[in-house]
Parts: sequence; structure tokens; C-alpha cells
Amino acid sequence: MAVINYDSELRRAGAHSTHGWRKLTFLARRHMLGAIGLVIMVLFVLAALLADLIGRYDPLSVDSLQRLAPPSAQHWLGTDAFGRDVWSRIVHGARISLAVGVGSTLLGSSIGVMVGLASGYLSGWVDLVFQRITDILQALPLLVLALVMTAALGPSLPNVIIAIAIPLIPTVARVIRANTLALRELPFIEAAKSIGMSETRIALRHVLPNTLAPLIVLATAQLGSTILTEASLSFLGLGIPEPYPSWGRMLSESAAEYVRVAPWLVIFPGIAISLAVFGTNLFGDALRDILDPRQRG
Repeated sequence: MAVINYDSELRRAGAHSTHGWRKLTFLARRHMLGAIGLVIMVLFVLAALLADLIGRYDPLSVDSLQRLAPPSAQHWLGTDAFGRDVWSRIVHGARISLAVGVGSTLLGSSIGVMVGLASGYLSGWVDLVFQRITDILQALPLLVLALVMTAALGPSLPNVIIAIAIPLIPTVARVIRANTLALRELPFIEAAKSIGMSETRIALRHVLPNTLAPLIVLATAQLGSTILTEASLSFLGLGIPEPYPSWGRMLSESAAEYVRVAPWLVIFPGIAISLAVFGTNLFGDALRDILDPRQRG
């Protein structure tokens, strides 16, 4: 019967924990801006999850006696033209921005992976058809195509996610296709074919996992652009409809009429959008440097 030395096991676990913490500290020091971006993203995620606890007020409640109140101890970031608390609307708006950003990025990336994998691995007429479709989608800028899709589908949360996800498909498909074309010529793919493995199994089990690193970097970088696109659509009146709080719609409601008398209505939503995009871009750049061997020193 084996005797378990609990002291040695605890020391070994502590050594692994210390090693992991040192490695994490080293990465944070080497990629300081990426660590800052990660902290910003974590703060926004926590704000979205804990919005009901830290919001203080109902973001939809109207108080005509407190309309356009400046920042104070009662209302940390002031109130808008309807007396709604700006701080509560910003933290609840983080839920919508993150839901749209993560949802559209996952949807667009999933479709783009399937298109790029099929296009690069099967090649032939499949590659020709898929590449002409991606050329058509890529001919229009992200915001313009999202505007067209939102105008056609109508303003709602699911429709905004779909409208922003569709323009993301060509970029993801091109990246996955390029990696697939390089991977299909490698010896381990030929070895898999020689033992009789099916083409579908080779593509899903051997090719797809080796394209995940660039996909993660690309998806992280696109997260910031999707948040900015959602804010732009809401600013133009085609995004999340009222009365749900959205950073872009908060700017749209106050930018022209109240920017002089109540500048906090423009400043604080603008800061929230800027920090969210800034944090995701910083973390995406650091993640690219970490996962790309060519970027390592």
C-alpha cells in the first residue's frame, strides 16, 4: 500500500503555484500595456456583472426634479435630461456593450472559421465561391455594412449582434484560410491521409486547432471595434432602442443639445467607450506578441 507524503505534495503544489505566479508577473512586466488592457477589460466585466449592486439607482427611473443635476455625492456622474442617473446608466450600459461585442465577435468568428477552413482545405470551386463572397463583403467598411444590415433588420439587441457579426466574417475567413493553406502541406497532414483518416476529421482534429492562436488574437482585436461600432449605430439611432441604456445613445441624446449646459452627459459615456476600446486593443496587441513566435525576443 502506497504511503502518501502530504507534506511533499503540499510543497510541490506550492512550488507550482509560485512558479505560475512568477511567470504571470514576468509576462505582466514584459507586456505592461497588455496587463493594463487586461485590467481595464476585467473592470468592465465586473461592472457589467455587478451593475445591479453598484448602480445605486434604476437606470430607467425618471426624476424630473433632478434633471440635468451636476455630479455630486447623490449622483456621482450627474443626471441626464430626464433625471436618470448617469453612473447607473453607464454601468448597465456596459452589459449591452459587452453583450454586443462578445456576441457579434463569437458569431462572426464562428462563421468565418467554417468558411475559411472549408475554403483553404477543400480549395477548388469551394475556395473560388467563398472567396468571391468574402470579396463582396469586404468591399464595404465595417460600419457601412453594419448600418445597411441594421436598417434592414431593425433596431434590437439580436439584430445589432447579427448586423455587426456579418462584416467580421471576411477578415476571420481570410486569416483562417491563409493558415489552412500553409498547414495542409505539412508532413503531419500527409501522414494522417496515409493512414486513411477522413478529410473532415483531418480538418477538424489537426488543422483547426493549429489556427486557434491567430484566431484568438484576431477576435480580441475585433472586440474593441465591435464595441465602437455598436456605439456608432446607437449614436445614429439604429442600435439598441430606448429605454435600454447604451453608451452611444447616451451621446446621441446629449451631444448636440446639452453639451454646453451639461458637459458630463458627453464626457463620461465618451470616456467609457474610449477605455473599453483602448483596453481591448492593448490586450490584443500583447496577446499577439505572446502567441506569435516571431514576436518573441
